Amino acid sequence: MANLLYLVHRLPYPPNKGDKVRSYHLLRHLLQHHRVFLGTFIDDPDDEQHLPTLKALCPDLHVERIAPRTARLMSLTGLLNGEALTLAYYRSAGMQRWVRQVAQSHELQASVVFSSAMAQYAQPLAPRVPMLVDFVDVDSAKWTQYAPAHRWPLSAVYRREGARLLSYEREVAGQARRSFFVTPNETALFLSQAPECEGRVQSLSNGVDADFFAPDAQRASPFLASEQAVVFTGAMDYWPNIDGVSWFVSDMLPRLRVHWPRARFYIVGRSPSPQVQALASEHVVVTGTVPDVRPYLQHAAAVVAPLRVARGIQNKILEAMAMEQAVITVPSCADAIGATADQGLLRAADTDGFLQAMQQVLDSPERAATLGRAARRFVVAGFSWQAHLSGIDACLEAPGAAIAPVEAH
Repeated sequence: MANLLYLVHRLPYPPNKGDKVRSYHLLRHLLQHHRVFLGTFIDDPDDEQHLPTLKALCPDLHVERIAPRTARLMSLTGLLNGEALTLAYYRSAGMQRWVRQVAQSHELQASVVFSSAMAQYAQPLAPRVPMLVDFVDVDSAKWTQYAPAHRWPLSAVYRREGARLLSYEREVAGQARRSFFVTPNETALFLSQAPECEGRVQSLSNGVDADFFAPDAQRASPFLASEQAVVFTGAMDYWPNIDGVSWFVSDMLPRLRVHWPRARFYIVGRSPSPQVQALASEHVVVTGTVPDVRPYLQHAAAVVAPLRVARGIQNKILEAMAMEQAVITVPSCADAIGATADQGLLRAADTDGFLQAMQQVLDSPERAATLGRAARRFVVAGFSWQAHLSGIDACLEAPGAAIAPVEAH
Protein backbone atom coordinates (compact mmCIF):
# COMPACT_ATOMS: atom_id res chain seq x y z
CA MET A 1 0.00 0.00 0.00
CA ALA A 2 1.65 3.19 -1.24
CA ASN A 3 1.25 6.83 -0.20
CA LEU A 4 -0.56 9.22 -2.53
CA LEU A 5 -1.10 12.95 -2.28
CA TYR A 6 -4.59 13.86 -3.53
CA LEU A 7 -5.30 17.54 -4.15
CA VAL A 8 -8.87 18.64 -4.87
CA HIS A 9 -10.21 22.17 -5.33
CA ARG A 10 -13.51 21.42 -3.55
CA LEU A 11 -14.25 19.03 -0.68
CA PRO A 12 -14.98 15.70 -2.43
CA TYR A 13 -17.93 14.86 -0.21
CA PRO A 14 -20.87 14.65 -0.28
CA PRO A 15 -21.06 13.75 -3.97
CA ASN A 16 -23.93 16.14 -4.65
CA LYS A 17 -22.70 18.10 -7.68
CA GLY A 18 -20.84 17.27 -10.86
CA ASP A 19 -17.19 17.83 -9.91
CA LYS A 20 -17.69 16.41 -6.39
CA VAL A 21 -19.26 13.25 -7.79
CA ARG A 22 -16.17 12.57 -9.88
CA SER A 23 -13.61 13.62 -7.24
CA TYR A 24 -15.36 11.51 -4.59
CA HIS A 25 -15.42 8.36 -6.71
CA LEU A 26 -11.80 8.90 -7.68
CA LEU A 27 -10.94 9.16 -3.98
CA ARG A 28 -12.77 5.91 -3.23
CA HIS A 29 -10.98 4.22 -6.11
CA LEU A 30 -7.55 5.36 -4.91
CA LEU A 31 -8.33 4.24 -1.35
CA GLN A 32 -8.82 0.66 -2.51
CA HIS A 33 -5.07 0.11 -2.78
CA HIS A 34 -3.35 3.22 -1.37
CA ARG A 35 -3.07 5.51 1.62
CA VAL A 36 -4.38 8.88 0.49
CA PHE A 37 -3.31 12.21 1.99
CA LEU A 38 -6.09 14.62 1.03
CA GLY A 39 -5.69 18.38 0.67
CA THR A 40 -8.78 20.33 -0.31
CA PHE A 41 -10.81 23.52 0.01
CA ILE A 42 -14.26 24.16 1.50
CA ASP A 43 -16.34 26.88 -0.16
CA ASP A 44 -19.68 25.92 1.39
CA PRO A 45 -20.13 26.05 5.21
CA ASP A 46 -22.72 23.25 4.94
CA ASP A 47 -19.89 20.89 3.98
CA GLU A 48 -18.22 21.27 7.38
CA GLN A 49 -20.50 18.59 8.84
CA HIS A 50 -19.03 16.03 6.44
CA LEU A 51 -15.40 16.39 7.51
CA PRO A 52 -15.55 13.42 9.94
CA THR A 53 -16.49 11.15 7.03
CA LEU A 54 -13.35 12.07 5.11
CA LYS A 55 -11.15 12.04 8.21
CA ALA A 56 -12.16 8.41 8.74
CA LEU A 57 -10.99 7.55 5.23
CA CYS A 58 -7.65 9.36 5.02
CA PRO A 59 -4.55 9.22 7.27
CA ASP A 60 -4.28 13.00 6.95
CA LEU A 61 -6.84 15.56 5.82
CA HIS A 62 -6.00 19.22 5.33
CA VAL A 63 -8.83 21.66 4.66
CA GLU A 64 -8.55 25.33 3.75
CA ARG A 65 -11.68 27.47 4.10
CA ILE A 66 -12.38 29.75 1.20
CA ALA A 67 -14.88 32.63 1.10
CA PRO A 68 -15.90 32.96 -2.56
CA ARG A 69 -16.35 36.76 -2.49
CA THR A 70 -12.98 37.34 -0.83
CA ALA A 71 -11.30 34.80 -3.10
CA ARG A 72 -12.68 36.54 -6.17
CA LEU A 73 -11.17 39.82 -5.00
CA MET A 74 -7.83 38.15 -4.25
CA SER A 75 -7.83 36.51 -7.66
CA LEU A 76 -7.59 39.95 -9.26
CA THR A 77 -3.90 39.95 -8.31
CA GLY A 78 -3.55 37.77 -11.38
CA LEU A 79 -4.24 40.85 -13.49
CA LEU A 80 -1.08 42.41 -12.08
CA ASN A 81 1.30 39.47 -12.46
CA GLY A 82 -0.04 38.09 -15.73
CA GLU A 83 -1.27 34.73 -14.44
CA ALA A 84 -4.67 33.05 -14.68
CA LEU A 85 -7.11 34.37 -12.08
CA THR A 86 -8.07 30.77 -11.27
CA LEU A 87 -4.62 30.13 -9.79
CA ALA A 88 -4.77 33.14 -7.49
CA TYR A 89 -8.31 32.19 -6.44
CA TYR A 90 -7.06 28.87 -5.05
CA ARG A 91 -3.71 30.08 -3.70
CA SER A 92 -3.10 29.33 -0.03
CA ALA A 93 0.09 29.53 2.04
CA GLY A 94 -1.47 27.04 4.44
CA MET A 95 -1.98 24.50 1.69
CA GLN A 96 1.57 25.01 0.47
CA ARG A 97 2.96 24.37 3.98
CA TRP A 98 0.88 21.23 4.45
CA VAL A 99 1.97 19.76 1.11
CA ARG A 100 5.63 20.36 2.01
CA GLN A 101 5.14 18.71 5.41
CA VAL A 102 3.48 15.64 3.91
CA ALA A 103 6.23 15.29 1.32
CA GLN A 104 8.90 15.57 4.03
CA SER A 105 7.21 13.14 6.43
CA HIS A 106 6.08 10.45 4.00
CA GLU A 107 7.54 8.78 0.94
CA LEU A 108 4.98 9.67 -1.71
CA GLN A 109 4.51 7.45 -4.72
CA ALA A 110 2.59 10.07 -6.71
CA SER A 111 0.48 13.18 -6.47
CA VAL A 112 -3.00 13.07 -8.00
CA VAL A 113 -4.35 16.49 -8.91
CA PHE A 114 -8.05 17.13 -9.49
CA SER A 115 -8.51 20.27 -11.62
CA SER A 116 -5.70 22.38 -13.00
CA ALA A 117 -5.81 24.99 -10.20
CA MET A 118 -4.47 22.45 -7.68
CA ALA A 119 -1.42 21.58 -9.76
CA GLN A 120 0.40 24.62 -8.35
CA TYR A 121 0.85 22.64 -5.10
CA ALA A 122 2.15 19.47 -6.76
CA GLN A 123 4.52 21.07 -9.25
CA PRO A 124 7.28 21.78 -6.68
CA LEU A 125 7.40 18.05 -5.88
CA ALA A 126 7.83 16.93 -9.49
CA PRO A 127 9.58 15.06 -10.97
CA ARG A 128 10.65 13.36 -7.71
CA VAL A 129 6.97 12.75 -6.98
CA PRO A 130 5.26 11.95 -10.31
CA MET A 131 2.19 14.09 -10.97
CA LEU A 132 -1.07 12.77 -12.42
CA VAL A 133 -3.60 15.45 -13.38
CA ASP A 134 -7.33 14.99 -13.85
CA PHE A 135 -8.23 18.13 -15.76
CA VAL A 136 -11.76 16.73 -16.27
CA ASP A 137 -12.61 19.37 -18.89
CA VAL A 138 -10.58 21.88 -20.85
CA ASP A 139 -11.42 24.71 -18.46
CA SER A 140 -9.63 27.29 -20.56
CA ALA A 141 -12.05 26.60 -23.42
CA LYS A 142 -14.95 27.03 -21.02
CA TRP A 143 -13.83 30.55 -20.08
CA THR A 144 -13.33 31.44 -23.74
CA GLN A 145 -16.82 30.15 -24.47
CA TYR A 146 -18.27 32.33 -21.71
CA ALA A 147 -16.91 35.54 -23.22
CA PRO A 148 -19.41 36.14 -26.07
CA ALA A 149 -22.33 35.67 -23.66
CA HIS A 150 -21.22 38.57 -21.44
CA ARG A 151 -20.76 42.28 -21.95
CA TRP A 152 -17.49 44.17 -21.64
CA PRO A 153 -15.53 44.26 -19.37
CA LEU A 154 -16.45 40.69 -18.29
CA SER A 155 -16.12 39.49 -21.86
CA ALA A 156 -12.52 40.74 -21.97
CA VAL A 157 -11.73 39.19 -18.57
CA TYR A 158 -13.12 35.83 -19.67
CA ARG A 159 -11.14 35.87 -22.93
CA ARG A 160 -7.98 36.73 -21.00
CA GLU A 161 -8.67 33.95 -18.50
CA GLY A 162 -9.12 31.45 -21.31
CA ALA A 163 -5.77 32.37 -22.84
CA ARG A 164 -3.83 32.48 -19.55
CA LEU A 165 -5.35 29.25 -18.27
CA LEU A 166 -4.61 27.42 -21.51
CA SER A 167 -0.97 28.42 -21.19
CA TYR A 168 -0.92 27.02 -17.66
CA GLU A 169 -2.75 23.83 -18.65
CA ARG A 170 -0.10 23.20 -21.30
CA GLU A 171 2.67 23.78 -18.76
CA VAL A 172 1.11 21.37 -16.28
CA ALA A 173 0.39 18.67 -18.85
CA GLY A 174 3.99 18.94 -20.02
CA GLN A 175 5.22 18.23 -16.49
CA ALA A 176 2.66 15.54 -15.62
CA ARG A 177 3.31 11.85 -15.92
CA ARG A 178 -0.18 11.55 -17.38
CA SER A 179 -3.14 13.88 -17.83
CA PHE A 180 -6.79 12.91 -18.09
CA PHE A 181 -9.91 14.41 -19.62
CA VAL A 182 -13.47 13.20 -19.24
CA THR A 183 -14.24 12.45 -22.91
CA PRO A 184 -12.37 11.69 -26.13
CA ASN A 185 -13.69 14.99 -27.50
CA GLU A 186 -12.17 16.96 -24.60
CA THR A 187 -8.90 15.06 -25.05
CA ALA A 188 -8.84 15.86 -28.75
CA LEU A 189 -9.70 19.51 -28.09
CA PHE A 190 -6.80 19.87 -25.66
CA LEU A 191 -4.35 18.15 -27.98
CA SER A 192 -5.41 20.43 -30.83
CA GLN A 193 -4.18 23.32 -28.66
CA ALA A 194 -1.29 21.48 -27.00
CA PRO A 195 0.10 19.12 -29.68
CA GLU A 196 3.35 18.76 -27.73
CA CYS A 197 1.42 16.65 -25.19
CA GLU A 198 0.55 13.93 -27.71
CA GLY A 199 0.93 10.49 -26.12
CA ARG A 200 0.74 11.85 -22.56
CA VAL A 201 -2.99 12.55 -22.39
CA GLN A 202 -5.92 10.15 -22.28
CA SER A 203 -9.66 9.97 -21.58
CA LEU A 204 -11.04 8.89 -18.20
CA SER A 205 -14.82 8.80 -18.35
CA ASN A 206 -17.35 9.60 -15.67
CA GLY A 207 -19.62 6.94 -14.20
CA VAL A 208 -22.84 6.65 -12.23
CA ASP A 209 -23.75 4.82 -9.04
CA ALA A 210 -26.59 2.79 -10.54
CA ASP A 211 -27.37 1.09 -7.23
CA PHE A 212 -28.08 4.45 -5.59
CA PHE A 213 -29.73 6.05 -8.61
CA ALA A 214 -32.40 3.44 -9.20
CA PRO A 215 -36.19 3.71 -9.27
CA ASP A 216 -38.10 2.52 -6.21
CA ALA A 217 -41.82 1.81 -6.26
CA GLN A 218 -42.07 2.94 -2.62
CA ARG A 219 -40.57 6.37 -3.29
CA ALA A 220 -43.23 9.09 -2.97
CA SER A 221 -43.72 11.80 -5.57
CA PRO A 222 -42.98 15.43 -4.65
CA PHE A 223 -45.33 16.69 -7.38
CA LEU A 224 -49.02 17.51 -7.56
CA ALA A 225 -51.15 14.96 -9.38
CA SER A 226 -52.56 17.76 -11.54
CA GLU A 227 -49.23 18.84 -13.05
CA GLN A 228 -46.73 17.56 -15.58
CA ALA A 229 -43.38 18.18 -13.94
CA VAL A 230 -40.48 19.05 -16.21
CA VAL A 231 -37.30 18.75 -14.17
CA PHE A 232 -33.77 20.14 -14.33
CA THR A 233 -31.23 19.20 -11.65
CA GLY A 234 -27.87 20.78 -10.87
CA ALA A 235 -25.92 23.23 -8.74
CA MET A 236 -27.67 26.50 -9.35
CA ASP A 237 -24.76 28.83 -8.67
CA TYR A 238 -22.92 27.41 -11.72
CA TRP A 239 -23.16 29.71 -14.71
CA PRO A 240 -23.84 27.10 -17.46
CA ASN A 241 -26.76 25.81 -15.35
CA ILE A 242 -28.00 29.36 -14.73
CA ASP A 243 -27.80 30.12 -18.43
CA GLY A 244 -29.58 26.88 -19.33
CA VAL A 245 -32.59 27.29 -17.04
CA SER A 246 -32.88 31.00 -17.85
CA TRP A 247 -33.11 30.17 -21.54
CA PHE A 248 -35.60 27.39 -20.89
CA VAL A 249 -37.90 29.63 -18.86
CA SER A 250 -37.78 32.59 -21.25
CA ASP A 251 -37.74 30.86 -24.63
CA MET A 252 -39.01 27.33 -24.11
CA LEU A 253 -41.58 27.28 -21.32
CA PRO A 254 -44.15 29.63 -22.93
CA ARG A 255 -44.22 27.45 -26.06
CA LEU A 256 -44.28 24.32 -23.94
CA ARG A 257 -47.37 25.43 -22.05
CA VAL A 258 -49.25 26.09 -25.27
CA HIS A 259 -49.09 22.37 -26.01
CA TRP A 260 -49.07 21.08 -22.42
CA PRO A 261 -50.84 23.62 -20.17
CA ARG A 262 -50.28 21.45 -17.08
CA ALA A 263 -46.49 21.65 -17.52
CA ARG A 264 -44.58 23.08 -14.56
CA PHE A 265 -40.81 23.55 -14.59
CA TYR A 266 -38.86 22.43 -11.50
CA ILE A 267 -35.33 23.77 -11.01
CA VAL A 268 -33.87 21.39 -8.43
CA GLY A 269 -30.48 22.14 -6.93
CA ARG A 270 -28.43 23.81 -4.26
CA SER A 271 -27.44 27.48 -3.99
CA PRO A 272 -29.78 29.10 -6.53
CA SER A 273 -28.34 32.43 -7.60
CA PRO A 274 -30.47 35.61 -7.45
CA GLN A 275 -30.98 35.27 -11.21
CA VAL A 276 -32.37 31.76 -10.74
CA GLN A 277 -34.51 32.74 -7.75
CA ALA A 278 -36.06 35.48 -9.87
CA LEU A 279 -37.35 32.82 -12.28
CA ALA A 280 -39.78 31.43 -9.67
CA SER A 281 -43.43 31.88 -10.63
CA GLU A 282 -46.72 30.04 -10.78
CA HIS A 283 -45.25 27.77 -13.43
CA VAL A 284 -41.61 27.65 -12.25
CA VAL A 285 -40.51 26.11 -8.95
CA VAL A 286 -37.02 26.81 -7.60
CA THR A 287 -36.49 24.26 -4.84
CA GLY A 288 -33.00 25.10 -3.57
CA THR A 289 -31.29 22.26 -1.72
CA VAL A 290 -33.38 19.10 -1.42
CA PRO A 291 -32.56 16.13 0.85
CA ASP A 292 -32.79 13.69 -2.05
CA VAL A 293 -32.93 14.43 -5.75
CA ARG A 294 -34.16 10.96 -6.69
CA PRO A 295 -37.91 11.55 -6.10
CA TYR A 296 -37.79 14.52 -8.46
CA LEU A 297 -36.08 12.45 -11.14
CA GLN A 298 -38.18 9.32 -10.72
CA HIS A 299 -41.56 11.05 -10.86
CA ALA A 300 -40.79 13.70 -13.48
CA ALA A 301 -42.91 13.73 -16.61
CA ALA A 302 -39.79 14.88 -18.45
CA VAL A 303 -36.15 15.59 -17.58
CA VAL A 304 -34.26 18.26 -19.51
CA ALA A 305 -30.67 19.46 -19.63
CA PRO A 306 -30.71 22.57 -21.87
CA LEU A 307 -27.03 23.36 -21.32
CA ARG A 308 -26.01 25.72 -24.09
CA VAL A 309 -22.58 26.24 -22.50
CA ALA A 310 -21.27 22.95 -21.12
CA ARG A 311 -18.30 20.65 -21.51
CA GLY A 312 -17.79 16.94 -21.03
CA ILE A 313 -20.05 14.27 -19.58
CA GLN A 314 -22.85 15.65 -17.41
CA ASN A 315 -23.43 13.56 -14.29
CA LYS A 316 -26.94 14.98 -14.01
CA ILE A 317 -27.80 13.26 -17.29
CA LEU A 318 -26.29 9.91 -16.28
CA GLU A 319 -28.15 10.02 -12.96
CA ALA A 320 -31.50 10.73 -14.63
CA MET A 321 -30.94 7.93 -17.13
CA ALA A 322 -30.09 5.55 -14.29
CA MET A 323 -33.43 6.54 -12.74
CA GLU A 324 -35.15 5.25 -15.92
CA GLN A 325 -35.75 8.67 -17.37
CA ALA A 326 -35.26 9.68 -20.96
CA VAL A 327 -33.36 12.98 -21.05
CA ILE A 328 -33.73 15.80 -23.55
CA THR A 329 -30.53 17.74 -24.01
CA VAL A 330 -28.41 19.66 -26.49
CA PRO A 331 -26.35 17.70 -29.05
CA SER A 332 -22.98 18.48 -27.43
CA CYS A 333 -24.03 16.91 -24.11
CA ALA A 334 -25.62 13.93 -25.83
CA ASP A 335 -22.56 13.33 -28.01
CA ALA A 336 -20.31 13.24 -24.94
CA ILE A 337 -22.34 10.33 -23.54
CA GLY A 338 -22.94 8.57 -26.83
CA ALA A 339 -26.46 7.20 -26.35
CA THR A 340 -29.00 7.37 -29.15
CA ALA A 341 -32.62 8.49 -28.98
CA ASP A 342 -33.71 4.86 -28.74
CA GLN A 343 -31.36 4.52 -25.76
CA GLY A 344 -33.13 7.34 -23.94
CA LEU A 345 -31.07 10.41 -24.88
CA LEU A 346 -32.96 12.83 -27.11
CA ARG A 347 -31.08 15.59 -28.93
CA ALA A 348 -32.56 19.09 -29.30
CA ALA A 349 -30.63 22.01 -30.74
CA ASP A 350 -33.33 24.70 -30.42
CA THR A 351 -36.86 25.33 -29.19
CA ASP A 352 -38.42 23.42 -32.10
CA GLY A 353 -36.14 20.48 -31.35
CA PHE A 354 -37.07 20.52 -27.68
CA LEU A 355 -40.78 20.62 -28.51
CA GLN A 356 -40.47 17.64 -30.86
CA ALA A 357 -38.42 15.65 -28.36
CA MET A 358 -40.69 16.46 -25.43
CA GLN A 359 -43.70 15.38 -27.45
CA GLN A 360 -42.30 11.85 -27.41
CA VAL A 361 -42.32 11.68 -23.61
CA LEU A 362 -45.16 14.01 -22.59
CA ASP A 363 -47.73 12.68 -25.04
CA SER A 364 -47.01 9.01 -24.45
CA PRO A 365 -46.17 7.78 -20.94
CA GLU A 366 -45.74 4.29 -22.41
CA ARG A 367 -43.14 5.53 -24.89
CA ALA A 368 -41.44 7.51 -22.11
CA ALA A 369 -41.28 4.39 -19.91
CA THR A 370 -39.77 2.34 -22.74
CA LEU A 371 -37.10 4.97 -23.38
CA GLY A 372 -36.43 5.24 -19.65
CA ARG A 373 -35.80 1.52 -19.30
CA ALA A 374 -33.45 1.66 -22.29
CA ALA A 375 -31.64 4.62 -20.73
CA ARG A 376 -30.95 2.72 -17.52
CA ARG A 377 -29.71 -0.32 -19.43
CA PHE A 378 -27.32 1.94 -21.35
CA VAL A 379 -25.69 3.56 -18.32
CA VAL A 380 -25.55 0.34 -16.27
CA ALA A 381 -23.71 -1.39 -19.11
CA GLY A 382 -21.36 1.43 -20.05
CA PHE A 383 -20.81 3.78 -17.11
CA SER A 384 -19.40 1.84 -14.19
CA TRP A 385 -17.10 4.02 -12.05
CA GLN A 386 -14.80 1.07 -11.34
CA ALA A 387 -14.36 0.19 -15.00
CA HIS A 388 -13.54 3.75 -16.03
CA LEU A 389 -11.36 4.83 -13.11
CA SER A 390 -9.18 1.73 -13.40
CA GLY A 391 -7.57 3.61 -16.29
CA ILE A 392 -5.49 5.53 -13.77
CA ASP A 393 -4.04 2.40 -12.13
CA ALA A 394 -1.23 1.75 -14.62
CA CYS A 395 0.08 5.26 -13.93
CA LEU A 396 0.37 4.52 -10.21
CA GLU A 397 3.00 1.82 -10.54
CA ALA A 398 6.55 2.26 -9.25
CA PRO A 399 7.78 5.80 -10.01
CA GLY A 400 10.54 4.52 -12.26
CA ALA A 401 8.29 2.32 -14.32
CA ALA A 402 7.85 3.29 -17.93
CA ILE A 403 4.35 4.36 -18.91
CA ALA A 404 3.47 3.63 -22.50
CA PRO A 405 2.29 6.61 -24.55
CA VAL A 406 -1.38 6.57 -25.52
CA GLU A 407 -3.24 7.65 -28.59
CA ALA A 408 -6.04 10.18 -28.21
CA HIS A 409 -9.41 8.50 -28.63
